[in-house]
Amino acid sequence: MLLITILTNAQTDTLFKAYTQAVPATNVQFKMVPIPAGTFLMGSPDGDKNAEKDELPQRSFSISAFWMGAYEVTHDEFNLFFQDETFAENSKVDAVTRPTPQYIDLSWGMGTEGGYPANSMQQFTALMYCHWLYKKTGIFFRLPTEAEWEYACRAGTNTTYYFGDNANDLPGHAWYKNNSKSVYHKVGSLKPNPWGLYDILGNVAEWTLDQYDEGYFTKLTAGAADPVLAPTATHPKTVRGGSFEDEAKDLRAANRKSWEASWNQRDPQIPKSRWWLTDASFVGFRVVRPLKQPSAGEAEAFFKLHLRQ
Repeated sequence: MLLITILTNAQTDTLFKAYTQAVPATNVQFKMVPIPAGTFLMGSPDGDKNAEKDELPQRSFSISAFWMGAYEVTHDEFNLFFQDETFAENSKVDAVTRPTPQYIDLSWGMGTEGGYPANSMQQFTALMYCHWLYKKTGIFFRLPTEAEWEYACRAGTNTTYYFGDNANDLPGHAWYKNNSKSVYHKVGSLKPNPWGLYDILGNVAEWTLDQYDEGYFTKLTAGAADPVLAPTATHPKTVRGGSFEDEAKDLRAANRKSWEASWNQRDPQIPKSRWWLTDASFVGFRVVRPLKQPSAGEAEAFFKLHLRQ
């Protein structure tokens, strides 16, 4: 039985389609793909031998329509923010803070220019990029919630991976431990999921908006619309999708992973950086754009809430 119901109202909107977003005053652009509204079963079924405690019990949620980046945010895109001197530290004009300079090469020689995924960053950094992008474009972008991420990843399927249950088919879809040679790869090099999302599994794990909680599914009401666990502390937050370092079981659509203090163990700074992760070269992100855009006041309230931690 198909465990997802796709609603058609957003699909009938002629403006709700894939498009290319330009970053003003640059030659950089990125592709956004439409994710239709619908309902789905999130988490792992009880009978899944690989299911972990924090993926249970499976719950049904409804998700509003949104666009999602077809690819993980690349260094080419992120560096526009990193190098933008008009967004200075503690700017009173735009309230957007630039990242501090990296103290070591946090790409670890895996590649930056030409389409490699941005990596080694805290969730705070990914959110600040979204805030900067909003200021540059006038369009509200943010990180996906856990529910949005899994909904988009599954793309109307109910199997372990969006292409089925057989992990032997992963190499054509995802960079992971068995085929990555311990490095990330240029985004979009493998097959996309049915909704046009590349590297949604593997390559780099992706930050989501939610506070991590092992009891996620017990904290949210079954049938809820657009569920999210709002931030209550700086850590832990949740990443999804697995990475180039992970085993096949860690790339399951339902798999959840919490931030760990060990991800910044070798940070030489005191206190440790709120921007970078010395030991998480496998962490990156992609952006979403809600179909229903918030007002300017609502957008700033969102960033104030999520960036205060």
